[in-house]
Amino acid sequence: MKIGELKPAQGATTKSVRVGRGIGSGIGKTSGRGHKGQNARSGGGVKAGFEGGNIPMIRKIPIRGFNNKNFKKMYSVVNVGDLEVLDANTEVDINFLYENRFVGKIEEYGLKVLGNGELTKPLTIHASKVTAAAREKIEKAGGKIIEE
Repeated sequence: MKIGELKPAQGATTKSVRVGRGIGSGIGKTSGRGHKGQNARSGGGVKAGFEGGNIPMIRKIPIRGFNNKNFKKMYSVVNVGDLEVLDANTEVDINFLYENRFVGKIEEYGLKVLGNGELTKPLTIHASKVTAAAREKIEKAGGKIIEE
């Protein structure tokens, strides 16, 4: 068997139906869309949630309460266990972590270190916030934390 000889299993793929190819095909002329009307036209149909011109139900329901989501402080987060792969006595800050792909993006409020995992090497960590468990593990390994 060669890679160029691979084929899907028998019956796994079917040809797409070509509509509008003559009356003899059974799906010619109107191509399964019926006669005239909004849905027979190209681009026809209504958007999701449209209720025939009535005020949609989602707009009738009152907005209640207050949401603090817009004011949430977003941190770039890293676990102590993720830092175990680094060499001893490494200076770790948010830019270092971003360049080495430990964090996906640099958030507005900086770096937060969480205590999941184990750490055996001494590291110097520059962070905005550190959880109690993370602080304990870093200091136990001989590292230090510089809060910014």
